[in-house]
Amino acid sequence: MRIAFYGSSLLSSYWNGAATYYRGLLRDLAGRGHAITFYEPDAFDRQQHRDMEPPDWAEVRVYPAREEAMRAVAEEATRADVVVKASGVGVFDEALLEGVMARARPEAVRIFWDVDAPATLAEIRDEPGHPLRRALPSLDLVLTYGGGPPVIAAYEALGARRCIPIYNALDPETHHPVPADRRFAADLSFLGNRLPDREARVERFFLDAAARLPERSFLIGGNGWQDKAMPPNVRHIGHVYTRDHNAFNTSPLAVLNIARDSMASTGYSPATRVFEAAGAGACLITDAWIGLELFLKEGEEVLVARDGAEVAAHLRSLTPERARTIGQAARARILDGHTYARRGAEVDALLRRERARRLQGSAA
Repeated sequence: MRIAFYGSSLLSSYWNGAATYYRGLLRDLAGRGHAITFYEPDAFDRQQHRDMEPPDWAEVRVYPAREEAMRAVAEEATRADVVVKASGVGVFDEALLEGVMARARPEAVRIFWDVDAPATLAEIRDEPGHPLRRALPSLDLVLTYGGGPPVIAAYEALGARRCIPIYNALDPETHHPVPADRRFAADLSFLGNRLPDREARVERFFLDAAARLPERSFLIGGNGWQDKAMPPNVRHIGHVYTRDHNAFNTSPLAVLNIARDSMASTGYSPATRVFEAAGAGACLITDAWIGLELFLKEGEEVLVARDGAEVAAHLRSLTPERARTIGQAARARILDGHTYARRGAEVDALLRRERARRLQGSAA
């Protein structure tokens, strides 16, 4: 099938946490015979910080972040068998949703793919006139990259025909063990951009732990932290390109995952970083959230902390041997049940089923 996918960016992970997710899923779908065109705006300096050039498994159309350019690429939805509008494109999101869905052919499958469902739901829940709220009943599917039963129930209560989580996963060809790199040496590392609904949790879990362990070394990567007050044993290295993620994960004693506020409260929302770290065989420490056991087992495949004091306690007792054992167990678990090949097979089956239903309805 021809898939028109309108998202934030396939080529750049700069201020774009969904890049790994898009790449893993769409590459697998292309391998299943789908022809993918990905439309992304030239916005937020992402094109100046590319992690990859256009791949051979997708056509990438970069368009200027102007309204007339957005409307021009929206017209191209008429060529597709499947039209996908992702959340968080960042420019003209509402107009783009309305434009591509209005131009989709009657027999095309229409999908809203939400890569930040808790935040989206908080935005539209009390706005009956929101364009997404109005569009939900006409869409074939709402797909999300997390959220579990709470997100499914919320979307379907707002009028979605079907809401199905397609969770983050691992592409083992991209994220895998590599030798340690002294640039990323630390006792505990955290990778994530500075965002309003994450900063307080970074203070609570990461910076507090660093303050409790002044003799240990801490490393933080991501955009926006350069003017943040931090303990002297914390080193900030700015944006970490995808090509360095494996070394970032294999070099420290442990890697910390910190969910954003909304995802932590909703649960069932493992970040891409969880799978990247596990794929590299890193020892992962994560904040606690409902549904974690669907992906990793506490104490054997992941360490769980409720605050900075517990993060510090884990580090005090963690030996390199135990860190290695936990990381190897996590990698085995994720390879067995949580790869993009598995997610791609799920999405492929959904698309084929919905496409057949659409064609049958058009023939009738």
